[in-house]
Amino acid sequence: MAVLGAALLLTSCSSSSDNGDGDEPAKEPEALITQQPKGTNPFWVNPDGNAAEQVATYVKQDKTADAEQIRKIAEQPTGEWISPENPEAEARGFTEAAQKADRSALLVLYNIPHRDCGQYSSGGAADGDSYRAWIDGVAKGIGDRAATVILEPDAVLHLVDGCTQDEFHEERYDLLSGAIDTLSALKNTKVYLDAGNAGWGHPDQIFEPLQWAGIEKADGFSVNVSNFYSTAESIAYGKELSAKVNGKHFVVDTSRNGNGPYTGGKADENWCNPPGRSLGETPTVKTADPLVDAYLWVKRPGESDGECKGGPKAGQWWVDYALKLAKASS
Repeated sequence: MAVLGAALLLTSCSSSSDNGDGDEPAKEPEALITQQPKGTNPFWVNPDGNAAEQVATYVKQDKTADAEQIRKIAEQPTGEWISPENPEAEARGFTEAAQKADRSALLVLYNIPHRDCGQYSSGGAADGDSYRAWIDGVAKGIGDRAATVILEPDAVLHLVDGCTQDEFHEERYDLLSGAIDTLSALKNTKVYLDAGNAGWGHPDQIFEPLQWAGIEKADGFSVNVSNFYSTAESIAYGKELSAKVNGKHFVVDTSRNGNGPYTGGKADENWCNPPGRSLGETPTVKTADPLVDAYLWVKRPGESDGECKGGPKAGQWWVDYALKLAKASS
């Protein structure tokens, strides 16, 4: 699972001109990255993200065709993965910029101790107390501004699939429950606890762990984060799981699921920079099912899953892969 720790450059946002509807262009006027219509896509588009910078670079190089391909990514809201080092400053920066554009920030919290079981995105807070302090920092940074939070991708899943050692289970449940308490107490924050994806197992295996982690106190759960299962598969999985957790709503990560999952390689690497994938449905709150609150791009298309198939470290921008995702989409 990729994680990005880059802080928002607020100065560039505050110095941009406004088009009269809360939609601000990027630092490079010729790139012109604007917000999506609020009624269908109320989430904030970061005009300084990696994709937006790539568009500006291609425009300067007169690579118009490539610029237009990457624009498919740059002009959609994507998750802002809060870094371990500056949670308060980053959460404040993203939510203030979103508020200025009359949008809601989409934040991803991915810092649970013993994260990713030592795989490509291993790391996380040093201990429980450090994690609680980090969550407090995020909450302080968000304040009363509007935010949708995806809480700890894979954290519950890895308690179920045997990846996380038994000795860490009790603490993890406590940390997730505490994080939900802290974040859901904020005035304008929605919290979705991650619940895996359609390909790993069955809802019967995870609904009780979700309950132990405090799903009842959250707004709902997220599915398919950083994965490739189709929207239809993800909705079916989410609806079956929802029925087991008191009808909770959910959100689906559609960032790279346009061609569904890859099945041509090793089973443990089908999720890591698989070839032939495509951008999925663009973010929206107008979904195919009333239980689905939104399609979101939680994973930022074009950022690597890890050092596999020639990719850079997890979370780093990989323009070749971004171009392939964009070109494969309609």
